[in-house]
Amino acid sequence: MSVRFASRPDLARNDVGLVKASTWDVGTPERQRRAAEAIREAWARRDWPHPGLLSYTVHAGEDGKTLFHYSQWSGEQAYQDFFRHGRDERNTDIDAAVPGIRRLGLHTLELYRSTPPREDDGREPGCVVIVDVEFEGPDKARQRDWVDTVFEALGTDPAPAPGGISGHFHVSTDGTRVLNYAEWESARAHIDALAAPGAGIGSRTPQWERVQSYPGVTGGGVHRYTPALGLRPGAGA
Repeated sequence: MSVRFASRPDLARNDVGLVKASTWDVGTPERQRRAAEAIREAWARRDWPHPGLLSYTVHAGEDGKTLFHYSQWSGEQAYQDFFRHGRDERNTDIDAAVPGIRRLGLHTLELYRSTPPREDDGREPGCVVIVDVEFEGPDKARQRDWVDTVFEALGTDPAPAPGGISGHFHVSTDGTRVLNYAEWESARAHIDALAAPGAGIGSRTPQWERVQSYPGVTGGGVHRYTPALGLRPGAGA
């Protein structure tokens, strides 16, 4: 199959078995731009590597030095097939174009709950906010309970942030983290939401206080990205 370009992943598709998420540190804005171009070229000159890879999206960090990679897979076997037979040749080309990329880890995730866009919401996201939450030790029930606590806070918030489009909460398969892939109208909309009353996104409510003081959370972070490259399988052999 050929490769086609897409503006964003379809986060609501029901055939996704798992998601792989990783971050690259490339150092500077110029290297960030060159790395994104090298990824595009390395993938565009080859056929789509595996039918089990459903989409691959790259996001450019607001910090000017990182790239966040988000790929949807039918299952772990599909990823392992790609790992053995397609990943290295692409990365070799990318590393030749931009030597010294630091690959900061790969996480395997499953989508647990989403707040999708409204049916009449035609906004295209100008910003993707990745929220990472890390827990002390593996506990899959705790992961899901934390997400459920967030949804209770969202559902009772008297003044939800107007710039948010959607949120997609993923749990890692090792039980240690949650990742929210949140689409926003713009970076400014997210900055304004953080500046509103409350500790971060969300009003000052008991439900949000439970989220913010949830036991067992040890770390994490919030990072803003701009969609840089989206790839999907195309038609044809």
